[in-house]
Amino acid sequence: MWLHYIYVYVVCLLLIILQCASTADDQVSPWRWTCDDGKCVKTEHDPRSKESALCLEACKMFCNDNGLLWPKPTGQVELGNFLSKVNINSIRVEMDRRGKSDDLLDIAGKRFQKMVNLNIPSGITPKASGKSVTVYLVNENPDIREFSLTMDESYSIRVGAVSSDKINATITGKTFFGIRHGLETLSQLILFDDIRNHLVMVRDVVITDKPVYPYRGVLLDTARNYFNIDSIKRTLDAMSLVKLNTFHWHITDSQSFPFVSKRRPNLSKYGAYSPAKIYTSEMIADVVQYGLERGIRVMPEFDAPAHVGEGWQGTGLTVCFKEEPWASICVEPPCGQLNPVKEELYDALKDIYSDMADIFNPDIFHMGGDEVSEKCWNTSQEIQQFMIQNRWDLDKKSFLKLWNYFQTKAQDRAYQAFGKRLPLILWTSTLTDYTHIDNFLNKDDYIIQVWTTGADPQIKGLLEKGYRLIMSNYDALYFDCGYGAWVGTGNNWCSPYIGWQKVYDNSPKQMAEKYSDQILGGEAALWSEQSDSSTLDSRLWPRAAAMAERLWAEPDTNWASAEKRMLHVRERLVRMGIQTESLEPEWCYQNEGYCY
Repeated sequence: MWLHYIYVYVVCLLLIILQCASTADDQVSPWRWTCDDGKCVKTEHDPRSKESALCLEACKMFCNDNGLLWPKPTGQVELGNFLSKVNINSIRVEMDRRGKSDDLLDIAGKRFQKMVNLNIPSGITPKASGKSVTVYLVNENPDIREFSLTMDESYSIRVGAVSSDKINATITGKTFFGIRHGLETLSQLILFDDIRNHLVMVRDVVITDKPVYPYRGVLLDTARNYFNIDSIKRTLDAMSLVKLNTFHWHITDSQSFPFVSKRRPNLSKYGAYSPAKIYTSEMIADVVQYGLERGIRVMPEFDAPAHVGEGWQGTGLTVCFKEEPWASICVEPPCGQLNPVKEELYDALKDIYSDMADIFNPDIFHMGGDEVSEKCWNTSQEIQQFMIQNRWDLDKKSFLKLWNYFQTKAQDRAYQAFGKRLPLILWTSTLTDYTHIDNFLNKDDYIIQVWTTGADPQIKGLLEKGYRLIMSNYDALYFDCGYGAWVGTGNNWCSPYIGWQKVYDNSPKQMAEKYSDQILGGEAALWSEQSDSSTLDSRLWPRAAAMAERLWAEPDTNWASAEKRMLHVRERLVRMGIQTESLEPEWCYQNEGYCY
């Protein structure tokens, strides 16, 4: 009987061994890639061959000057000629100096290790052998942890083998922000080799890098539709992958007021879609900290004096809210504007600004100023009487004086609330028209965010007068364009859909020409009339990644030169759990040069 048990045991053992061998074989790719005239060509791999074989990502890394790096570095890039096997269990991060940003660097180091692990396909266990990797972080100003438009985001990377079983990588930066970017780049130099079932790392690396523009953002409108905190954090994760550094939070509008103001709690009580669809101070503080850890400022916008309505019921501080027919007064329902002749309005503004200062603690603040309608103000007898008393007419020119009256008082309340003269941002509008803007807005106080087309004469006119600009021209950077109309039939107002290629080729430098030093950067905008948490990822990504490289590097080449790397950064976003839009069949990713 015991011989029978031994026989059964041996058979079972052999089956297990065969199954493991089969599984291991199944995990190994039968393909190899070789670089041929800038393209990776697929051929069958003979495992008995002693010739070195490259997996697809390794081939892509060495088949062009910028490897798989996104955004492309702006300085020196040397990627060597070798890959080293590394032990996934022997990667550690060490800091060189100690200061106020230590906690941020600690978190960035842990995120780096998480990003490395994401290179490994789900269900695959790589071989736990190879060289150890030590990443040294050298922060030359470890006490800096605050955002500014002049902060230094530069970094350098050096990678080399120091012994037969050890690789050192040193990232040097002037601040935490630069080192964080360096870690992001370093994570892209570690690949999974599906021929050898191993993690591999590019060796003999030298990279120096810094962004061209200091402001690289994404706007999310959370008032037309509500976005949950998880979806916002997911957006911040994706932004950090491509080195975007500003999350512009358009948090209120005429449709809803989800921002919970401690000083004015009735605004969200009556203005939120429901008690569950609000942003409390605790929720916002969590997002602000999450962004800081990823090198992203979270900047609030309180849009005024237009785009207000829900939540202001009973205050007596608005005019033309829900006025009908709406199309004769405003651009979308519901209409609504603040009443600038109400002195108590400015106490309310100071309270809202103070609440935002307490939670966001921003280095710059967006005051909106979008789509103000003189027709709306002209429906109010109280406003008409105020203008007559000031010997103003009831024409467009005089309503600009009223708007300037509002903006001057609101600007003063903002400075009081924030406790400093921080830079202020306004959208392009009739108030910011270059023919008269200097009569109303000081170029040293205000940054103008351009939402009209990239060919708008306003761009050159504003630059000639010395104003600093942020580019969000709708013909390339409005990501809500190209869907069905939500009022009436047909397509929405800014159709057609904007492909990543147009986003990539949207060059602020070309628009600004000799005034390019006055361009602070750019921002992709997602207005949410037709988007919410469930569609957020695919609306933004990977198109925002295309903008990210343009703003980081301002390359002198077009989208076609970036297409191979663009397909790869899209794959990286998917590995992170971002539900990105698909650009091409995966066949194109594996067969370079055929999909054109």
